[in-house]
Amino acid sequence: MPIYSCPAKINLALSVGSPRPGDGYHPLCSWMVPVSLSDDLLIERAAHSSSFTVEWAADAPSPSPIDWPLNNDLVVRAHRLLECESRRELPVRAALRKRIPVGAGMGGASSDAAAMLVALDRLFGLEMGTANLRRLGSRLGSDVPFFFGNCAAVVCGVGELVEDLPTTRPTIHLALILPPLQCNTGAVYRAYDVLNPVAAVDEAAVRRLAIRHPLPPAGPFNDLAAAAFAVEPRLGRLHDSCATRLGRPVHVTGSGAAMFVVAEDEADARSLAERIRATGTPSIAVSAP
Repeated sequence: MPIYSCPAKINLALSVGSPRPGDGYHPLCSWMVPVSLSDDLLIERAAHSSSFTVEWAADAPSPSPIDWPLNNDLVVRAHRLLECESRRELPVRAALRKRIPVGAGMGGASSDAAAMLVALDRLFGLEMGTANLRRLGSRLGSDVPFFFGNCAAVVCGVGELVEDLPTTRPTIHLALILPPLQCNTGAVYRAYDVLNPVAAVDEAAVRRLAIRHPLPPAGPFNDLAAAAFAVEPRLGRLHDSCATRLGRPVHVTGSGAAMFVVAEDEADARSLAERIRATGTPSIAVSAP
């Protein structure tokens, strides 16, 4: 059965504006990178009806209960959307093996959905093209369009404007901190609006950071961090304790709850992750191209 890799993402920079009049969506600009932590989508054509399973991989660093209805999973919704768009049945057998923590702000479900759209396009020869797949993906979630590039990108608008960045950039090494906490994205954005009644997207700041080599440890920023701490105070306390323990800046990705530390190299990332794990909090070393 063919396997499609579904990488997690990290927001190395995230600037968020006030919600737009009319639809209430928040404009943003973000420097996003895929990292070497991924779900696996195993999928093949089926003779008749489709079937789906979702489970944690044996090496998942921070598994949690899979307690959501299967029909609500974004990978199943992506399948349903493409069937509707192509006006034909697309019967498959699909198994999703998860490693990316749920509610971590790392885009796991969005990456899974993008992989499903790509897989269906290839399996059934739909020839949708990346632009059309990104357009469809944006109907599933604001992070989905990013995952069709498999490279670092500056993402703007409400996630639909994706500018892939050169792939010749130096590898970035990170220690991921994966607390057993979840941050509800909607709640974090509501808290952000309370904390920031008037906010504007600073695209220039995002782009300035995205061209810096090497990435300075204190360089990443995230406008949603304070809101994530307001929604989940335990995350704020863990952030502070990790920063004190490591003597390094600690950053939130997306709307949380995952955090990361910029490392000097692969060995440094492994060492930082080991020091975090010694406190009882799951942590792994990852790299971003």
